[in-house]
Amino acid sequence: MNAPAVLVDDLVVRFGELTAVGGVSFAVAPGEVFGLLGPNGAGKTTTIRMLCGLLRPDGGGGTCLGMDLLSDAPRIRLQIGYMTQRFSFYGDLTVTENLEFMARLYQIRDRRRAIAEVLERIGLTDRADQLAQELSGGWKQRMALAACVLHRPRLLLLDEPTAGVDAKARREFWDMIHEMAADGMTVLVS
Repeated sequence: MNAPAVLVDDLVVRFGELTAVGGVSFAVAPGEVFGLLGPNGAGKTTTIRMLCGLLRPDGGGGTCLGMDLLSDAPRIRLQIGYMTQRFSFYGDLTVTENLEFMARLYQIRDRRRAIAEVLERIGLTDRADQLAQELSGGWKQRMALAACVLHRPRLLLLDEPTAGVDAKARREFWDMIHEMAADGMTVLVS
């Protein structure tokens, strides 16, 4: 049996007197689409931020892609894609320019090829020269997804990726997610 892509045991995060995440444990198999469900304020985003190495747990521990959440956070960040709840790209840059920026951050060697491939895969080729601020909500989500998978991560963390997106765009987005999982990518979504 393969080791879990994500394994967390008794994770705890406190903000002062508030326990935001209290003793969360779960395992996600490689290639699985795994959902974190719960009402607003339940700690889903906080849990995802711990998996990304952006927030240090106050208790418990775990691994992401076989690396320790506490000691290997910088290495983990290089092998995951993280899509936040809010659109966080540059509106005054085109889709391609935003992807070029991300490719430079990840030090992708053949940036043009990688960007062309992800534009094709995510269905953004016809919008490559459009300013990000001019995209509709569904197209912004596609661009954010393209930026998250540009460096070919093994794990994709999606924080409420289709909130506020119309039903057709939502269905197309989920079809892409399932295709990526079928190709072996592990996906954790809230």
